Amino acid sequence: MSECTHDCSTCGADCASRKPESLLAPQNALSNVKKVIAVMSGKGGVGKSLVTGLMAVLAQRGGEKAAILDADITGPSIPRMFGIHDKAMGCEDGILPAESRTGVKMMSVNLLLENDTDPVVWRGSLISGTVKQFWTDVIWGDVDYMFVDMPPGTGDVPLTVFQSLPVDGIIVVTSPQELVGMIVEKAVNMAKMMNIPVLGIVENMSWVACPDCGKKIYPFGESKTASVALEQGIPLLAQLPLDPTLARECDTGVIELFNEDWMTPVMDAVAACPKRIIEG
Repeated sequence: MSECTHDCSTCGADCASRKPESLLAPQNALSNVKKVIAVMSGKGGVGKSLVTGLMAVLAQRGGEKAAILDADITGPSIPRMFGIHDKAMGCEDGILPAESRTGVKMMSVNLLLENDTDPVVWRGSLISGTVKQFWTDVIWGDVDYMFVDMPPGTGDVPLTVFQSLPVDGIIVVTSPQELVGMIVEKAVNMAKMMNIPVLGIVENMSWVACPDCGKKIYPFGESKTASVALEQGIPLLAQLPLDPTLARECDTGVIELFNEDWMTPVMDAVAACPKRIIEG
């Protein structure tokens, strides 16, 4: 065996010192994103967009510069939550993200479509390529926290996000039903495969406050999420209620009026998440 020259382009694929080529996509030259947090689940309809939006709202309110990359291309909902209807604009350096009333930056396919209700009937490769372009072609500027709203499951788009973006941590969102164990395990196992830490679990639709006495009512029965979190060695960070006020704020585009403390442990976990060192 010849002596190592430390130039991987000159050695064979069987070289023990050869490092795998990084699949990370470069940021736009005018972007400076410091930390990337992905929000995912093994199934749809559990509230990933809600949790993503709330984290961005609270980060911005706390003095950080927050952004949302809406990677749910076929089911985008982030712009509506923030009351944004204007379309994204471009310039010679890239695409300019939309900005909410409080300054949260965001990019979603609905900001590019002529009509918000136009279906996105694209094949997987085109969808994945669009998500990647939201990272490479959008001029994000200075961002302290970028939250990535993932589509459900563990398919093309999550794989593209985990390989192309420097994701520092993952928040798993779930619901109280019996399926929770399988759903969480799928998401956690994918995170392990990609060597990305899971910061914790958020259980949505966990309880309802009695309108008369305020007592918590559990419409789906006893939650299994805490025991699943314990089995996986992951903290259960928050249990969000079915709250009509919050639902109305999201539906009418004023999610930034949210003013509860349910998400405080989640934001603490995000703030404590170290910047991941990615080799390659």
